[in-house]
Amino acid sequence: MAALTAVMIGAGQRGFHAYGRWAKDHGAVLRFVAVVEPDEHRRARFAAEHGIREEMTAASFAELPEGIADTAFIAAPDHAHHGLAAATLAAGYHVYLEKPMAASPEDCADLAARARDGDHITAVGHVLRTTPFFRAVRHAIESGRLGDIVTVEHRENVATWHMAHSFVRGNWATAADSTPMIVAKCCHDFDILDWVLGGEVTRLSSFGSLVHFRPEHAPEDAAARCIDCPLEDCPFDARPVYLNMANTGWPVHVVTDDLSRSGRLAALRDGPYGRCVYTAGSDVVDHQVVAMQRSSGTSVTLAMHGHSAVEERTMRYDGTKATLRGRFGPTQVIQLTDHATGEVEDVPIPHAAGGHRGGDDGAIRRFVAAVRGEEEPGSTIADALDAHLAAFAAEESRRSGETVEMAGYRNRYSD
Repeated sequence: MAALTAVMIGAGQRGFHAYGRWAKDHGAVLRFVAVVEPDEHRRARFAAEHGIREEMTAASFAELPEGIADTAFIAAPDHAHHGLAAATLAAGYHVYLEKPMAASPEDCADLAARARDGDHITAVGHVLRTTPFFRAVRHAIESGRLGDIVTVEHRENVATWHMAHSFVRGNWATAADSTPMIVAKCCHDFDILDWVLGGEVTRLSSFGSLVHFRPEHAPEDAAARCIDCPLEDCPFDARPVYLNMANTGWPVHVVTDDLSRSGRLAALRDGPYGRCVYTAGSDVVDHQVVAMQRSSGTSVTLAMHGHSAVEERTMRYDGTKATLRGRFGPTQVIQLTDHATGEVEDVPIPHAAGGHRGGDDGAIRRFVAAVRGEEEPGSTIADALDAHLAAFAAEESRRSGETVEMAGYRNRYSD
């Protein structure tokens, strides 16, 4: 069977380094034949990497010829997702859409309706579903060994350097320019809870704020930029992260395409990633908690914060028969503790390499296989809708101080 052909829309970090790299490694099944990217350098870089002819490169999707590929991968900024997904679906492409699927609940619902009305394969980059870790968690719960799940504690622990990189200095630092942090970061987590537990959220409430990254918390001698700062013990110092010459991958390649020391220094001197976190102007939360009731009766708490020493998700599922505890990060552990015997069992987790601990590879494989008619996609646009609506509802609750009844909330955005 011939390789699927694809258009890459958005040739930045995810487009070039995740989807583009996968296609280079799996050219027998997926080949990029066109690229859409407004940044001329990134457009040319992607075209050169994949041998794309100049006439198949464009700054906007509308400039490309029609019907040039089987699939479209969308990895543009969040606010562009809805328009690009709607256009590619209308043009007849099978679509792989990076998360979050859109920047508002209205646009998420609109895309889900468009996907339902069409006959093309869609997928959203909810890559946790295809990690060996979360597949093992789901299997343990589906096996019945925990009994009925009574309560779940799920934590998204964002490391200090990642918080500073993405949500204080970076693309998701202001909600108006992207999406609220609970949507941008935790649509993954709402989705995995839906996938593991089944059913749906019936009501939720949420609390959180921006506590730390404010001008009044800046140390007395702090400079406007890290390269000028005399402080040596700041946990948010950009220099150890971006001037580490051993790191040529993420997050450094987001900051600059020139990975020489001089290129990195120039980026810290002139670009957004060298700014002091206390005066960078971020307005998104640095911590948020969501309390949820599910249709099964299970109560769930989701905690997200940006002040962790380790980048990892941690969780606890308490059932009527056993408790599952897990760590998904540099160390991956799943343990079951039987309530009757006290016996503790380590659940095996198959090794998987690559981004998101095997999730990137698994999600792209599933999408390609689905388009080829070999299996179902990992997470469709329709599948992803409820997780996104729950994330947006959590932000509404945080702002209003009110509990959100999800049936009514869903009805606002129904067909």
